Amino acid sequence: MKNITVLLAEDHTIVREGLRALLNSEKNIEVVGEAENGHQAVELTRKLCPEVVVMDIAMPLLNGLEATRQILRITPAIKVLILSAHSDDAYVEHVMALGASGYLVKQTAAEVLPKAIREVCKGKTFFSPAISRRLHHHQKRAIDRGELGTKTEPVHLTSRETEVLQLIAEGKANKQTADELHISIKTVEKHRQSLMEKLNIHDTAGLTRYAIAAGVIESSVQSTTI
Repeated sequence: MKNITVLLAEDHTIVREGLRALLNSEKNIEVVGEAENGHQAVELTRKLCPEVVVMDIAMPLLNGLEATRQILRITPAIKVLILSAHSDDAYVEHVMALGASGYLVKQTAAEVLPKAIREVCKGKTFFSPAISRRLHHHQKRAIDRGELGTKTEPVHLTSRETEVLQLIAEGKANKQTADELHISIKTVEKHRQSLMEKLNIHDTAGLTRYAIAAGVIESSVQSTTI
């Protein structure tokens, strides 16, 4: 049986090293690459074509949600397994809507990560036990109330707009954003204006609050402009 190839995308070195050691001790699982930010995750996925990407949500330069969207747009067959310290329903619903194959909270990762990787490779979805129970409960309640399919569509942001939004929410000035994304300041300003029009939000503090609520960044890395 050939090895399942895995890319780890996690910005904390000590966590990434622990995950690598855990997976390398497993039969038939091979860590073929590591990324410390979302941009690296997208590029290494393109280069290495792993079968599974284990993806943290809160990462610098490009968050795990947007990295997941870009990866699955480029290579839909790859399985993305989200690994996060947060288990909020909003995060879970968001990543599943993007096409992720599963969601694990870091507190339970050591126990179930190898099993989760094997399961998603079979085409199944996998969640931490507590999340799985909640999802079943919410789905049953929605069916009982006839609420399935009644949600409004979220505002659609392009990949570049999401990148700009993340950097705005992290407190980056237009010049810093332009430098990090390798685009002109004028282009950054254009994306900022587009964000404000689409979201009907017209100040940086409001964009930051939206970014936190939408899971673009986690509140622990929010700007001090709120």
